[in-house]
Amino acid sequence: MAQATPAGLWKTIDDETKQEKSLVRITDAGGVLTGKVEKVADPAKQDAKCDKCTDERKDKPVIGMTLIRNAKQNADDKDVWDGGDILDPNNGKVYRLRLKPQDGGKTLEVRGYIGPFFRNQTWIRVE
Repeated sequence: MAQATPAGLWKTIDDETKQEKSLVRITDAGGVLTGKVEKVADPAKQDAKCDKCTDERKDKPVIGMTLIRNAKQNADDKDVWDGGDILDPNNGKVYRLRLKPQDGGKTLEVRGYIGPFFRNQTWIRVE
């Protein structure tokens, strides 16, 4: 069951185009998950900066940027990691976060919340 964790390298998929957007590596440090952008798929966006960010990530390069912060395994549901936040560098918004490995850890349901509204993405495990 070691793969049924969000830790690893994930391919993110664009909601509209269904094309690969980036590779995000999620690491676990003492039970706290952090996710950083390792690669951006679009060659034209290699130097992209988060110009819409409103926190310390404003105008920083997207490659190497921390998108996922402070997610921890849910005490009541061991299949879910939540409590942290996720940044969408396209709009600069920070969402409350829930991560749930699926398909034996081959995919990751990534849910971002603002109030009662949420958006899901499915990320695909690379390693």
